[in-house]
Amino acid sequence: MKDDIERVEYASMLYDFYGALLNESQNEVMALYHEDNLSLSEIAEDLGQSRQAVHYTLRKAEKALESYEEKLGLVASYKENQELAERAYKIIDSAGIVEPYADKLKKIIGEITE
Repeated sequence: MKDDIERVEYASMLYDFYGALLNESQNEVMALYHEDNLSLSEIAEDLGQSRQAVHYTLRKAEKALESYEEKLGLVASYKENQELAERAYKIIDSAGIVEPYADKLKKIIGEITE
């Protein structure tokens, strides 16, 4: 179950980064599934397609997104930057940096990692 949840979360993140690169049909199915949290059956009903056709479109879109990530690595870079930001926040907290400097540093780090 956890693997399924992680897979869906990862696909959602890929969609956030690369969704604009998908064709219209793939983009629509991904949005309905990942943003609106509709089931495959609900999407099929909404689009007037079979559940199997929606499943195929969803998987094809996810494979395309994974291919973009393999080539560009934006999600991996984002995750790495988030981890580095967390380390920097911990250093700021443990270094005893006085206010308002600590908050200013954290704000700058947050802006960099957005």
